[in-house]
Amino acid sequence: MNIKPHFLRFKDWLAGLSFRTGIIVLLLCLLCYAISFLQMLLPSEWLSIEGKGVVWFVFFGLAKTFQYTALLILGKEGWQRVRAYIKKRS
Repeated sequence: MNIKPHFLRFKDWLAGLSFRTGIIVLLLCLLCYAISFLQMLLPSEWLSIEGKGVVWFVFFGLAKTFQYTALLILGKEGWQRVRAYIKKRS
């Protein structure tokens, strides 16, 4: 079974989603990055070292998944729109 046609169909479907959806996925990405790193500040009494490693692994993986999904949804023009908005605000 060749998976390439399925991947291309999925990629085209993602690219057809709206700019707003891409921004929501991008915000989910940032939230997952924040959770993956900020949970390290919790004391060891609340969460063991092994637990922290598992939480980091899961949320960092989710963040990367959301990041690449947002890039597929937004595309080149959408990403340029986001960067222009950030530059304008700062």
